[in-house]
Amino acid sequence: MAEKKVPYQVGGRQFEGTIVFDDSVAAKRPAIFMQPDWKGVCTDTIGQARSVAGKDYVVLMADMFGAGYGARPKAQDELRAGMLAVHKDLPFTLSCGAAAYNALMSEAQQLGIVDTGRKAAIGYCAGGGYALEQARAGADFKAVVVFHVTNPNPVVAGTPCNIKGRVLAIHGRADPVTPKPMIDALEDELTKAKVDWQVMMFGPPAVHSFCDPTAKGPATQYDEKLCRKSYMLMRDFFTETL
Repeated sequence: MAEKKVPYQVGGRQFEGTIVFDDSVAAKRPAIFMQPDWKGVCTDTIGQARSVAGKDYVVLMADMFGAGYGARPKAQDELRAGMLAVHKDLPFTLSCGAAAYNALMSEAQQLGIVDTGRKAAIGYCAGGGYALEQARAGADFKAVVVFHVTNPNPVVAGTPCNIKGRVLAIHGRADPVTPKPMIDALEDELTKAKVDWQVMMFGPPAVHSFCDPTAKGPATQYDEKLCRKSYMLMRDFFTETL
C-alpha cells in the first residue's frame, strides 16, 4: 500500500493531504475523497484510509487543520477547538475542502491511478459534516457516505441542499454526540431536496466512533464488527452507484 503526501495552500496557510492506494494494482480505480475525523491526517486515520482503499479504490485524504497538525499529540479540548473552528467557518470549510480535492485529484491523475468518472466522498465524525457541507454546495460526488457523523445539519440554517449524488449515513442509535433527532433532520433535508438517501442505524450498544480503533468510550467506542459491516455497506453502495 502506497501513501503520497500532497501539499496545497489556502489563505496563505500550508496544508498537506495524502493519497492512499495499492500500488500493486495497475487498473484505474474510483476516487474516494475522504474527510477524516478531528485528528486530521495522522497514523490512525491513514489506517482507516488503507482499510477503505484496499485494491478497489484510491483514497484522497483532505487536511483541514494545517500541515503537521495530525503528527503532534493533542488533548481533547484542543481537538474540539480545532474541529469547531472549521465547522463554524463555512466559507473556509468549502474553500479548504475544494482546495484539498483539486490538489489531490490532480496528483492522482498525474499518477494515472484514478477513474475520474467515478468519484465519491466519505467522512468520519466531524469529517462527515465537512463532506456533507461540500456536497450541499454542489461538489461533484456521485455518492457520499458518512460514518457516525458529527454535525450532520447545515451550520448555516437554510443552506440550500444541492447534493448531486446519493447519500448513505451509517450511525449508532445510542450516539450521544449526534443524537437521533439530528439524523432525523438530515433525513428531512435530503427528502425535501429529492436526494436518493439511505440511513443504516445500528442499535445499542452502537455509540459514536465505532469505526475508530482508538475510541474507548463510553460516548465513543470502537466496535470491530460494526466497523466491518459499515465498510461492507459502503462497498455495496459504491458498487451500485459508481
